Amino acid sequence: MNTPKGKIIAIGGNEDKGTYPNSRSQRKYYLNFFELGILKRFTNELGKTNPRIEVITTASMIPEEVGVIYQKAFGILNFTNIGLMHIRALPETDLPLYLDRLKAADGILFSGGDQYRITQAFAGTEFLRICKERYHNEENFVIAGTSAGAMAMSGIMIRRGSSFEALMKGTVKLDSGLDFLANVIIDSHFVKRGRFGRLMEAVALHSRKIGIGLGEDTGVLITHGNLIETIGSNLVIIVDGHHIKHNNAPEAKRGEPLSIENLIMHVLAKGNVYDMYLREFYKDSASHHRHVQDILDNLS
Repeated sequence: MNTPKGKIIAIGGNEDKGTYPNSRSQRKYYLNFFELGILKRFTNELGKTNPRIEVITTASMIPEEVGVIYQKAFGILNFTNIGLMHIRALPETDLPLYLDRLKAADGILFSGGDQYRITQAFAGTEFLRICKERYHNEENFVIAGTSAGAMAMSGIMIRRGSSFEALMKGTVKLDSGLDFLANVIIDSHFVKRGRFGRLMEAVALHSRKIGIGLGEDTGVLITHGNLIETIGSNLVIIVDGHHIKHNNAPEAKRGEPLSIENLIMHVLAKGNVYDMYLREFYKDSASHHRHVQDILDNLS
C-alpha cells in the first residue's frame, strides 16, 4: 500500500464565496474558521516559519475578491508569502508559470464556489499529477480546500443534490473528483444545511467509501491517507457503509425511496479521531496511538 506522506485539510466552509444567485444577495465574506484555528493549523502543518502558500480560486466566480480575503486572513496570522492562482479553465492549468509556482509552494488551498469548475480545470493535467506526486512523497506538503475545494478532493465527488429530496434515487448527482482521497466521499456545509440524506445516498451507491460530512467552521486533518482528526468548532459526521446489509440503491428506479440497513454513523467534535483503515472512532490521537501500539505489540 502506497501511504501518502503529505497531508490533507478539508474544511466545511462558512459561506459560498462567489456563487450568489442574484445581485440583491447579501455579500458577506467571512472566514471565521481562521479565528477558530483552522488556517493556523494549516500553516503549522507546513513546518516552516515563512511558508509559500498558493490559493487556487478556480471554484469561485469572483476570484479576485476571494483571493484578497485569503491574503488578509493569512496576513492577520502574520503569513504574507501568499500567491493567488486565478486559473479559470483547462488550457491555463498547465502553463509553465503555474507549474513552477506549484513546485515551489509549501502548500496549496482550493477556495469555495463550485467543485465542478475545479475538476473541469484540473482533471488529467500535469498540474494535478505534480500535486499528487508531492502529496504522496513529501511529508510537509499540505493540500487544503474549503467547501467546494474540499468536496473536489475525493475520488467520487458530489456534484450537486437537494438536501430535502435526498434518499430518493437519483436526487444526488455524482461525478469524478480529483482523487487525492480515493476511499472517501466528502460533503460540506453539512450540519447547517441538513445534508445527511445526500451523503447517505452517495455512500449507499458506493458502500466501500467512507462519507465525511464537514460542518461549517470545521475541518479535518487527514494524515497517512487514512487518519482523520477533527479541527474547528463544529461537527464532522462519518458515514460508513461497509456493514450495510439490505440496500436497494443499486437497483432502485429514479425517484424511488431508498432502503438501507445497518448504515453506521459517527459524530466527531474537535480533537476526535477516526481511522478509516480500522474504521474506528477514538476520543483523541493519544487513544488511537495506544490502540495501534497494542495491535503492533500483539503481532510481535
